[in-house]
Amino acid sequence: MREILVDWLVEVAEEYRLVSDTLFLTVSYIDRFLSYRCLSRNKLQLLGVCSMLIASKNEEISPPHAEDFCYITDNTYTKDEVVQMEGDLLKILDSEVSTPTSKTFLRIFIRAVQEDDMPQPSCSSLEFLSWFLVELSLLDYSCLRFLPSMVAASAIFIAKFTLEPEKHPWGMKMQRCSGYTTSELEDCVLTMHELQLNRRGSSSKAIREKYSQHKFKSVAALPCPSEIPVSYFEDVDE
Repeated sequence: MREILVDWLVEVAEEYRLVSDTLFLTVSYIDRFLSYRCLSRNKLQLLGVCSMLIASKNEEISPPHAEDFCYITDNTYTKDEVVQMEGDLLKILDSEVSTPTSKTFLRIFIRAVQEDDMPQPSCSSLEFLSWFLVELSLLDYSCLRFLPSMVAASAIFIAKFTLEPEKHPWGMKMQRCSGYTTSELEDCVLTMHELQLNRRGSSSKAIREKYSQHKFKSVAALPCPSEIPVSYFEDVDE
């Protein structure tokens, strides 16, 4: 149910043209709330739109209103219900609505990669592919065991491997920038690589369709080797 909810929220974010940070914060709020309180299935969508409402107020210049989120649910919930849930959510979050997400760390790591001598067109594809991978990680509950910084670093690792599979994707510069060695990333990288190849048979399509668009260089359709060489997880030296 969480995967279905997040997949739908990706579509909502696209519909209202929200920035990606809003989506990542939304999912963070959902997971933080559910780690404290159980919620009936028929209230899960309400939690989702209220999380996006709060995240929008934090990130957007012109955030959607409560009525907009009622509309997007076909008026399943009233404005009063949305406002009530918004208050409950803020109490659970203790009003701590600014938190670093994997997208936050990804921006830092992307800048480090762009400082290398990689040609700019490849760098652009790498950036979009990394975005695609971190968004895929939002769908999978098992990725919650990884820190946001590790998810971001693993996305860079897989993106570089996808674009240049014959070249080791990790060097000392990225190790220093991210704070992770290749052996530390192995579990997260392999998990996200499975998501990229859709080996878990997920029926969620919103993110793949989003990143199949030309404006994202159709990175979702890029072929990726089915196996990552074991040698790539051996720590590199100076």
